Amino acid sequence: MKRISILLALFTFSSFVFSQEENQEEEKNNLQVFTPSKLLNKGQWDIKWFNGLYTQTRETGQNNSEGSDVARSNFFTSTLEVFTGISDNNRINVGAIVEFRSNTFGGRQALSVFSLEDTPTNRVGFSSIAPSVKIQPFENVGNFSIQSAIHIPLLGSGDESNPDGGFLDQTAWSFQNRFFYDYTFPSGKWQLFTELNTEYGFGDDKSFANNTFLVVPGAFISYFPTQKATVLAFAQHSERFGDFEQDNTSLGFGGKYQLTDVINLEVLYSNIVRGFNFQGLGETYSFGIRALF
Repeated sequence: MKRISILLALFTFSSFVFSQEENQEEEKNNLQVFTPSKLLNKGQWDIKWFNGLYTQTRETGQNNSEGSDVARSNFFTSTLEVFTGISDNNRINVGAIVEFRSNTFGGRQALSVFSLEDTPTNRVGFSSIAPSVKIQPFENVGNFSIQSAIHIPLLGSGDESNPDGGFLDQTAWSFQNRFFYDYTFPSGKWQLFTELNTEYGFGDDKSFANNTFLVVPGAFISYFPTQKATVLAFAQHSERFGDFEQDNTSLGFGGKYQLTDVINLEVLYSNIVRGFNFQGLGETYSFGIRALF
């Protein structure tokens, strides 16, 4: 709990330090303007298809943070997010999030997740759908927003793992709130983005996530070498507590490119550098494509 208090305090401090928005006359592209903190205008659409492949060959013990070698396991998540603006004051967006997963285990190689097979060492399927609403709570703070969603599992009760131990996704429902804030520095070349993700799992006492709280603060620093490109580095911490406790810290980097006025591309890499209580110590390779119109 002490770690959570410290991280929440840091998140709050960073938001207050950069609480004043800056007006810049220089024209910006979608990469700089429509960060996750910004809401869409009425009638505008934002469609994002994001894919992440996590692979691990090490895992922490139950009561310590030292990792040991394990058979490789791989977890692929494909997420489709669709949002649109619905309010005249451009302060309310609605949308939905759908997740598809393909996981392999038992020492199979990382790209085996794309075989999409139904075997004893593979789990495949749509795992959840989440109706969502996003709001700008303060009229004069356009770079702060809150996104709330109810993640509805598409799996049967307790069907997180098959008899061979293959995990697909949690079967507990999840009430999620994400708090977004960004600040562009006066030069226009640097941007700080912060996020605090909170989730409460409920509804399935056979799920490891039932009656647990998840808190995930993160900070991203971006540099814009041109109007069409950005490079970034980030740090995130995940802390789950309640009936089941687990935590990890990850570091990563990546980039985004504005391909057209509508389409931008994103690639990211992250590494879990520490963890606790059967936490995997692996790497994630991500690719996303976003259409904003």
